[in-house]
Amino acid sequence: MNAADAGRRDDPADVSSRAALAQLELLVTRRLDGVLNGDHRGLLPGPGTEPGEARAYEPGDDVRTMDWSVTARTTVPHIRQTIADRELETWLIVDLSPSLDVESRYGTKRRLVEAAVATVGFLSAGGGSQVGMVLTGDGRPRVLRATGGRDHVRRLLDEVARATPRVSSGGLLDDCLHAVRNAARRHGLVVVISDFLSEVNWERSLRVLGTRHEFLAVHVSDPLDIALPAVGAALLQDPNTGEVLELDVDDALAADYRRAAQEQRDRVHSALRRCGAPVLALRTDRDWIRDVIDFVGVRRQGGLPTGDSLTRDLPDDHPGAQEVAPR
Repeated sequence: MNAADAGRRDDPADVSSRAALAQLELLVTRRLDGVLNGDHRGLLPGPGTEPGEARAYEPGDDVRTMDWSVTARTTVPHIRQTIADRELETWLIVDLSPSLDVESRYGTKRRLVEAAVATVGFLSAGGGSQVGMVLTGDGRPRVLRATGGRDHVRRLLDEVARATPRVSSGGLLDDCLHAVRNAARRHGLVVVISDFLSEVNWERSLRVLGTRHEFLAVHVSDPLDIALPAVGAALLQDPNTGEVLELDVDDALAADYRRAAQEQRDRVHSALRRCGAPVLALRTDRDWIRDVIDFVGVRRQGGLPTGDSLTRDLPDDHPGAQEVAPR
């Protein structure tokens, strides 16, 4: 260990961060895995290569799994399920935009990003499965190769916790999707973790990647992403550009903000829906473990969560509690 490493390990902030990540691992491996009883279907389906049973087609099912012989015989559309591969290559795409570190009364969205990385990482570790990660970076994506084991997942978590969000013309989501396409060695699962506040310019790349991989989108959010209180005169800073504006946040401006935020969510979720990607919606004011469990329940029933739950059950004192409703 060199002097720099020793100094970093003794830093109180670093010790606190490592303790928080260790606690997060316990939450995933004991509480969440315990509730799911080791059955992670719906969250980590695995693409599967061995044919399984046929079942009736339901809206949201991948049309590439249609079983045409059973469909013709029964005159009812059927899909052919597959038995999940024991070894799965999972790629995490983590969008480290500065907006993740904006702190509201409920904390930061980075906490949810770490929770999502831990959930997918620890639940998919072991049994020959491997996890890789691509981070939005300074100029180009950072690629951390796929490897197996819990120690590797801990290293990935540490990378996310230490990373400094940067605004850059490169290394954005579209670039990360290209990076995964080049780095992935076999069929697997691609998990995109983001607050999706940037331009929706990644749909085509996601569609191309979808010819070989399954998807999961994790949309992290805060009530302030949904609605802004009418507080009067206020200084507002754009976390991505650093620009500071002095505004009078009255009812009209707050309404415009809610409308613009809803339009952005609609664009994001519509694009993900067209790509067939289920959306796990996590919000800073809610229990993220409960959100994961609810998501798994919907997936096991054949549903395709579209992110509508992101605006449900807002805090009673939040300005959007009555005005904002899922479409």
